[in-house]
Amino acid sequence: MKWPFWKKISHAGKKEPVKPKSSLREWGDAIVFAVVAAALIRWLIMDPYMIPTGSMEKSLLVGDFLFVSRFHYGTRTTTTPLQIPLTHQKIWFTNIPSYLDWIQLPQYRLPGISKVKRNDVVVFNVPDDPLDVAQYPVDLKTNYIKRCVAISGDTISIVNGQVMINGQPNPNPPFMQHSYVVTCTEEISRRLLEKYDIYGHQVSYDPSGYFVYQMYIPADVAAELKKLNFVRDVTIAIETGFAKNYLARTEKTVEQTIFPDYKIWPWNGDFFGPMLIPAKGMTIPINEKTVAMYGQTIRDYDHNKDARIENGKLVIDGREVTEYTFKQNYYFMMGDNRHQSLDSRYWGFVPEDHIVGKALFVWLSLDPHKKFLNKIRWRRIFKMIE
Repeated sequence: MKWPFWKKISHAGKKEPVKPKSSLREWGDAIVFAVVAAALIRWLIMDPYMIPTGSMEKSLLVGDFLFVSRFHYGTRTTTTPLQIPLTHQKIWFTNIPSYLDWIQLPQYRLPGISKVKRNDVVVFNVPDDPLDVAQYPVDLKTNYIKRCVAISGDTISIVNGQVMINGQPNPNPPFMQHSYVVTCTEEISRRLLEKYDIYGHQVSYDPSGYFVYQMYIPADVAAELKKLNFVRDVTIAIETGFAKNYLARTEKTVEQTIFPDYKIWPWNGDFFGPMLIPAKGMTIPINEKTVAMYGQTIRDYDHNKDARIENGKLVIDGREVTEYTFKQNYYFMMGDNRHQSLDSRYWGFVPEDHIVGKALFVWLSLDPHKKFLNKIRWRRIFKMIE
């Protein structure tokens, strides 16, 4: 019996030669295979990202290219299957959406090797992006990268810029920085600015004869600047209003953009809380204050089909509720560049189903202020993220 019955035999009883693929066909097959393989790797294992803003400096720099592990916290299944592979919200170099929302699937998370922990650097889909009015499915919302400073069940507060977790100081990131005002009798030279890696600063000339710099720097750099003989003062302060006044926040400073509602909780980015982070299975009483603090989260992110806030009351499936049990965990994220970060202090909790992955290491870093080969920050290549 002849087993290879699938092979085509000629009438003369001889095997017909297999027609070779054309070069175009071979290239097409190779491209399809590469796209499918890359899409699977990005979805299941590792995803590349680039840092576009300074909210995590100096921990992560603008121009850093990094790999983010999806398997650490467990890979999410997609909710939007009708999407062009290797795209996010738009088709490359256009404003054309890269997906169709005709089909929306329930989201699941595969088993991971760890949970989100305090001080992890995490990539996530921002729940409510204040810089983008477009509404995207969960897995296509804008990606942010921040440090998780509080996990579900924690009570967070910020006292004079120091994050406190459950009443204890949380360890500060090694490269954390703040906004400083530096007053000098002369201009700071470019050599000194480059030495201390200071970019994006603003300078004005004070009528009294001083040069006033506003810059984002770590505490150790601020201490070094203070030693210079032409530096008169170095103070933590932020820009306020259109007149470019620089003031330090106090307990009485109120930021109208603060989360959840400045009218009830008159907090600011340096004096915040205390606030309890929701945890799966945690039950809270529903009253005016808890609705103001957690109502939006319950309505928009906790997987309720019909949840509304009416006259300060929480209504679910047409009935007013007096207590509520959360259905998933939430996290509080902050940027290491504490005075230049739009984070949970301003838009709230990050739901667990918005977590993308854990940032692992920088594989390439390009300095936007340099040219040619000088652009490459060689010391940062394959640098692990702390």
